Amino acid sequence: MTRDGALLFAGRAVRTFSLGALSLTLPLLLKERGLSAAALGAILTATLVEDALLTMAVTAVAPRWGRRRLLILSAVPMIVGGAALGVARDRPMLLAAVVLAVVSANGQDAGPFSPLEAAILPETVEARRQTRAFAWLSVAGYLPAALGALAAGWWLRRAGAGRWMSEAALRSVVWAYVAGGVVLAFVYLGLTRDPARSRAEAAVAATPRTWLGLHRSRGVVVQLASLQALDALAGGFIAQSLLVYWFLLRFGAGPDALGRLFFGTQLLSALSFLAAARLAERFGLLRTMVSTHVLSNVLLAAVAVMPSFRLAAAALLCRHLFSQMDVPTRQSYTMALVDRDERAPAAGLTAAARGLAQSVSPVLTGIALAHAAFGLPFLLAGGLKIVYDLSLFFRFRHVSLPAGVDGRVDGRAALTSFRRVH
Repeated sequence: MTRDGALLFAGRAVRTFSLGALSLTLPLLLKERGLSAAALGAILTATLVEDALLTMAVTAVAPRWGRRRLLILSAVPMIVGGAALGVARDRPMLLAAVVLAVVSANGQDAGPFSPLEAAILPETVEARRQTRAFAWLSVAGYLPAALGALAAGWWLRRAGAGRWMSEAALRSVVWAYVAGGVVLAFVYLGLTRDPARSRAEAAVAATPRTWLGLHRSRGVVVQLASLQALDALAGGFIAQSLLVYWFLLRFGAGPDALGRLFFGTQLLSALSFLAAARLAERFGLLRTMVSTHVLSNVLLAAVAVMPSFRLAAAALLCRHLFSQMDVPTRQSYTMALVDRDERAPAAGLTAAARGLAQSVSPVLTGIALAHAAFGLPFLLAGGLKIVYDLSLFFRFRHVSLPAGVDGRVDGRAALTSFRRVH
């Protein structure tokens, strides 16, 4: 891996650690300022929509503006919005700051950072190690986010023991988030400037884009984005808060048991990233994506019919052994499927489609909660996700990738099929 690859990993870790800390602190701060649960849901929906639109806008101009420059500029809303959140006193300014600050409802990545990083990462590793690099990049985001939430909880407990004012302690975490944005900007400053393009690439880049920075790959990327939106929409039925509610309602599970359960799901999800790369090298990206995701969704639906807490928890844990294997494989597949100058727009459009679909989740979760005792959320989520998996497989099963990315593919056949899909 090149120096740029190492900087991408460092940036991902700094950013998700900061987001993880803020994800724990922000709801408490908004509650301290008198916001109701309904208002909190509405503002989180607004942040999802804003993140999706910002991602589409930024990645669409990446071929012209340069990915390094846009990564640096993308840290500005994190810094400015976080600072506004740190000083805001009246409610309108507070809500505007939340939307501006590129926050995350679940502590995971938000904004245009991840698509821009995904566009750069294939150039920092050998093609045969691309999927492994995406797997480790996912781990570099997942674990720091959990550590950030843990650190924020420890700090707030310590501040409370020291008899700080509650709001002052919460705002101190917000200022740490601002500092994280500053560090992130300096990390991205160390990236190599976008290399000068050849005359052929420059000629392609100078032609008008038909839509959001995409040209030859527009059709296939739109299809991928539409399918991934269905997957993200289905995920709205099984938000972690809903799972906590369901286990409490169905089995009377206490916080201690649920805490151990969800620690286990997070750990298994992180391990599944790494297993995905090895499976993809053996069976191919598409087959790994689809087969592991189908299995995880069958297990998800099975949770709804389990007669005891132990069996339901075991089914959920087994599900998380496979549930995240499609993430690095999906990213690697998308980047291999499109032209180099379309990587950032393609990653941005698919991420934005998922974000917009997820923005409907607060409404759907409310509907699902009304039927949670019957296991309907699990059945809906598992069923819709399986529809996504099968649709993805039958649409792309005859599409091969450029030689090197998928080790089982013959280079000449891959190039022919690659050109055909465009």
